Amino acid sequence: MRQKLFKKYFAATALIVLFSLSIILLILTFVYNNYLSQEKYRQLKKSCDSVAGFMQYNLQSGEANYNESGIYYIMANISDVSEIDLYITDISGVIRICSCSEWSENGSCEHTGSQVDYDIISSIAQSSGKTLNDIGIYSNPHYATAVSVKSANGDEVGFVVAASSINHVTNLMKTVSRFYLISAIIPVVLMFFALYIMTYRLTRPLKLMSEAAKAMSKGDFSKRIPVTSDDEIGQLAVSFNQMTNSLARLEETRKSFVANISHELRTPMTTIGGFIDGMIDGTIEGEKQEYYLQIVSDEVKRLSRMVESMLSLARLESGEFAIKSEIFDFREQLLSIVISQEQRINQKQLNVLGLDELPPISINADKDLIYRAVYNLVDNAVKFTDEKGTINFAIKLDAKKFTFTIENTGEGIPQSELPYIFDRFYKVDKSRSAVKQSTGLGLYIVKTIIKNHGGTITVSSVENHFTAFKFTLPIGGHI
Repeated sequence: MRQKLFKKYFAATALIVLFSLSIILLILTFVYNNYLSQEKYRQLKKSCDSVAGFMQYNLQSGEANYNESGIYYIMANISDVSEIDLYITDISGVIRICSCSEWSENGSCEHTGSQVDYDIISSIAQSSGKTLNDIGIYSNPHYATAVSVKSANGDEVGFVVAASSINHVTNLMKTVSRFYLISAIIPVVLMFFALYIMTYRLTRPLKLMSEAAKAMSKGDFSKRIPVTSDDEIGQLAVSFNQMTNSLARLEETRKSFVANISHELRTPMTTIGGFIDGMIDGTIEGEKQEYYLQIVSDEVKRLSRMVESMLSLARLESGEFAIKSEIFDFREQLLSIVISQEQRINQKQLNVLGLDELPPISINADKDLIYRAVYNLVDNAVKFTDEKGTINFAIKLDAKKFTFTIENTGEGIPQSELPYIFDRFYKVDKSRSAVKQSTGLGLYIVKTIIKNHGGTITVSSVENHFTAFKFTLPIGGHI
């Protein structure tokens, strides 16, 4: 079973956090250990210098030998305060004086007489210090430093050696590490809790989107994603909801379109079939057959126009419809379209304004397609203008394009439906008798035609006042 995104994200982030904390601990351990080691070397070196300085003072003052009792007193005090071991060796590396209490009582101890290799002492004396596993005295690693002691004539007569067990620093580092781990428990727990909440909030919208997508695949468009933030996830949720709304509208309009088309096809087919059957069985008398044949002819033409409209739409969408550009007068074409609607205009007693003010405009475009687009807009304006209402035409020119506006009074379009007015199969008010026979393709075809010519089209409306469609076209030709 595949891990859920939440588990993967949480586990990956948790591992990164733990890895980062571990790296920090290692770095701190290395830096702190190095710092303590250097401090220990400095302490040992300073102790050696103090003892060696006292010895050389005695030797250079003319005394043949250094004062062992005085030297031991200084060594013992330094050893007690610093918790280190101090030794004085002769030139061959044999220990003569030790800082331990046994030496003060007996003048010797277990270390007295032990010999430290000259090469080791010389090497330590020439460096700032070394960590040694064995200097002939200890079995475990120690920090060690050494300083040579010279007589009044400059001859090397021995060494002062200082050593301290590395276990002191190691134990201190263990204590620090343990304190670090213990003190990190509460922040880590809080951090993981916050990480859990953050991961849940980040992945929950994605989980909801997955569930909504599965529901949509089954035809359920009711699910929406709650928008809880303004970041990229929130914007994704908003976009997903917008997509769901669009798909829901598309599904609704598709069902409506199928129902409308079924009705539109069934009505003329029923009429045609009924009249033809009546002629065949003699129900329709011979002298009336010509009248009914004309009705059948009109219905066949209506079916043909409907099929042609859908075929044209399919060609326009697929890009197979080649635009045949030619130069023609747009004003003249518009006037011919309005004249073709004269009977309907007179029946509704409409006022047509602006036609006499339009200038002649020559454009390079597909004349038939532009005719169809403008015809659809004029047809809609006449259809939806109220009785004795007004249709107003206007054209605005600039150097590269012209803008055509057609505005009509009437019920208008609700603001909530304006964004979808150019969607295919979309009808504003399915209850209006004027559009019951519409397939909802007219404005979509208009938009497609204008877009294919490199233009744009917009709509504005105020309910119970007006509706205005405005499109622009390049004067020189389509893109």
